[in-house]
Amino acid sequence: MRDTFRDKIIQVCNQKIESKGENVGLSFYAFFKNKNDDPDLLMEAATWWIQTHKLDHFEKATKIKSMVEKAD
Repeated sequence: MRDTFRDKIIQVCNQKIESKGENVGLSFYAFFKNKNDDPDLLMEAATWWIQTHKLDHFEKATKIKSMVEKAD
């Protein structure tokens, strides 16, 4: 995963947790704008979320943040 995208995931998770609490859930779409301006990055995120980690559509932001922080 790209370092810039890893940083964005952590930032978005922090914002969601701060505004909605520890139990807030999100999907990988939360890290993108409503338009598909970077299809390669979207596919990278989908592959990481769905194929690599077999995550549900919605997961707790705290879980995703922890996974990304622990990743190589």
